[in-house]
Parts: sequence; C-alpha cells; structure tokens
Amino acid sequence: MKLLYLEEIDSTNKYAKENITQISDSTIVYTYNQTAGRGRLNRKWSYMGKDNIYASIVLKPSDDIRPVYSNLTQLLCLILCQTFEEYGVIPKIKWPNDIQIKGKKISGILAEAVMGEGKLKGIVLGFGINLNTTEDILKEIDQPATSLNIETGKTIDKTEFLQKLTNKFCLLYNRFIEDGFLLIREDYIRRAGFLNKEVSVKVLERIVSGIAKDITEEGALKLVDKNNNEHVLLIGDIL
Repeated sequence: MKLLYLEEIDSTNKYAKENITQISDSTIVYTYNQTAGRGRLNRKWSYMGKDNIYASIVLKPSDDIRPVYSNLTQLLCLILCQTFEEYGVIPKIKWPNDIQIKGKKISGILAEAVMGEGKLKGIVLGFGINLNTTEDILKEIDQPATSLNIETGKTIDKTEFLQKLTNKFCLLYNRFIEDGFLLIREDYIRRAGFLNKEVSVKVLERIVSGIAKDITEEGALKLVDKNNNEHVLLIGDIL
C-alpha cells in the first residue's frame, strides 16, 4: 500500500475524488492539517488539531459496483478497532462505522464512490482519528468525544499508528473482497456496543426504533420494534 502525504489540504476525500485517475490503487492519502472535512450525512466536521490523522484510502477493485463494496467501511471500522486495542483500550463499534471508547467517539468513516461513464473509477474511504488532543478542544464539538492520548495517558506517534493500521488493512483486504462481510462478522459483532440494546436509527428521512438483535451475514442491522416487527436495515445511523 502506498502513502501520499499532503502538508495541508481542505479534505483528503475531496482531493482523492478529484484526482482519482492519477492516484493508484491501494493508496492512503493523508495529512495532519485538514481544513474543511465533512462528516457522514453532511454532519458538521470539527478539526481536532495537527496531532491527529485525517486520511482517505483509495481503492480500485473493479470497474463495476459489487455488493461487498458497501461493507468496506465495516472492514475499516474493525481494523481501526484492532489498532486501538494494541494501545490497551477497549473500542466499541456504533453501527455502521463509528468507533467509541467509553461511549465517546474517537473515530469515524466516510465512504464515497467515484463514477464516470457508467463505470466505477474508485472507492474513497475517508477516516479521522483522534490521536492527540485536549479536553478543551473536545468540549467544542457537538457530541461526546475522546482521543487516544487521553485514554492512555501517553502521546501517540502518528506515523506508527498509521503503519499499524495499514499493515492490518493489507492483510485482510483481498480476502475480504472475495469472501465478503462474513469473513469479519464475528469479530465485528464482538466489538459491537449496540447489540441487545434499544436504539433509534435514522434511515434517510425516517427513524426506526427497537432492540438491535443482530448483524446479518451481509452486514445489515436486524432490529425488532415494540410491535415485534423485524426490520433489516442496510443503511442508516444509530442516533
């Protein structure tokens, strides 16, 4: 996997999409100084400082859309969790692809596909990781958040963390494209912090509430509402 470092950029996802033709397959575009990022569903994005990681993985597995590609965010989510665990913390997944520690967000993922002339030009997996920040900065964002240095009491080496993550991604990626979500389902479920709890999920313009019962073999959330109706949600965000 190649690394492409940018000293400062408005958004690694935006840069990757605009330069998708020139960027080779399996490249990580990263910076420590991103000025205008974007969250999922156009949520407000907060810059946490240059001691953190802002990155996008560019993938070109084929020129057509395949179902497994929608699960790539869950693969990256699991790999991020495994990397955090090497630092002695216990991350939990908030479906589909946010990571929390003690109920506070530490990382999120934004996936975007780039199409052209009816073909898939590439997939961009953007992610932000709170590695080194302060309580004062964290208080300025619109949801409970934490960082790895606060959880461990140590300053985190950005290059080392990114290398650990890259190595893990390379080990699993090709098998995942072949085998799909089922390859990681058990590992993903073990880290799911929402199962067997009552949740509300925003799906486009509606909200579905109930008990989160399971994650299917396709990575969908299986939820049972108060009327005992089962919902299988392929998209959405737990509120």
